[in-house]
Amino acid sequence: MKWILLVTALAAANSVSAQEADTVEDYSMYGEAELAGGAKRFCTSKVFDLSPNKLISVGYDFQSGYQADLGAVGNVAPQGIHNQNNYGLRIAANAPVISKTNVLLNLGATYWENFYSFGNGAAHPLAQSLQAYGLRTMGINFTLFKPFNEVNFLIVNGSADLNGNYSFENFQSLNTAKISATAIYGWKKHARLQYGFGLARTYRIGELNYLPVFLYNYTFPSRKWGVEALFPARANLRRTYNSRTLAFFGYELEGNSYLIRNRGNEFATGFNNLELRRSELRIRLTFERSIKDFLWFSLQAGLRYNMRFNVDDKEFFRGFGDQPYLFENTLTNALYVNFSVNLVSP
Repeated sequence: MKWILLVTALAAANSVSAQEADTVEDYSMYGEAELAGGAKRFCTSKVFDLSPNKLISVGYDFQSGYQADLGAVGNVAPQGIHNQNNYGLRIAANAPVISKTNVLLNLGATYWENFYSFGNGAAHPLAQSLQAYGLRTMGINFTLFKPFNEVNFLIVNGSADLNGNYSFENFQSLNTAKISATAIYGWKKHARLQYGFGLARTYRIGELNYLPVFLYNYTFPSRKWGVEALFPARANLRRTYNSRTLAFFGYELEGNSYLIRNRGNEFATGFNNLELRRSELRIRLTFERSIKDFLWFSLQAGLRYNMRFNVDDKEFFRGFGDQPYLFENTLTNALYVNFSVNLVSP
């Protein structure tokens, strides 16, 4: 099955002439916009020594055991259940389809899965559903980089994701897709610094919200250290050992909203289109190294800090109010590891 998923993801990428998604892109991925004769000069999309763009990424994510305290739903009382682990495959592919001095366009596709091991004693309907069907995310995305001159630029990113407890035999309808988008206006001050401000429509906090964002990429004069950040989504301190070996310390806010259908009648009648609001902060160390030429290995390890794992009855925009959830859940924190093999751009 995993090989079938890999082939599917690669085929999807190829069909759009084309990684991690969720999503807001890593803006270091685009090639330099070179001058063409005496044409107008435009700033490039990169600063020195940014981590390489991953054209194809195949990885595996694993979380250690933790306690899940699940809230009351219907006639089911609150329950505390130990989850032995979470695990799942992660595949992403992207490629530039337009690469000119005055515009760069990238298209991509992603597939993520997350399976849960609560054991045979799980009696709560949410635990039963997660153990039986897991969670999946499958989506497409684009990023547009538009330079206006030698300093100013605009970045626009959008994605559409199908999130839920569906399978390929019991597929999810397209009208449940979660749409995310980001727009950033920025300045490239010199070859080691770029920054920008913008607004994001995002599900990273587990439910739809609109947040200000700040892009900041900086390489220190020694070129041994640097910062790669898109607040509040992620931030990393980068250590460059050489052109083939990089290390990072930082965090990423990861999350989405998942349609939970009552596939096996785990829930009471009437609970057929629930939304699981999942959000977690990942504090991690990352090591990346070239295996051979453009084939790279990435190893990531750290702490998964639970931010939100609550359930709403159907999808709606909660805004900034305090409307109660259908039921609330608490997960203790867990250690996690993620490793991947990546084909990067030259």
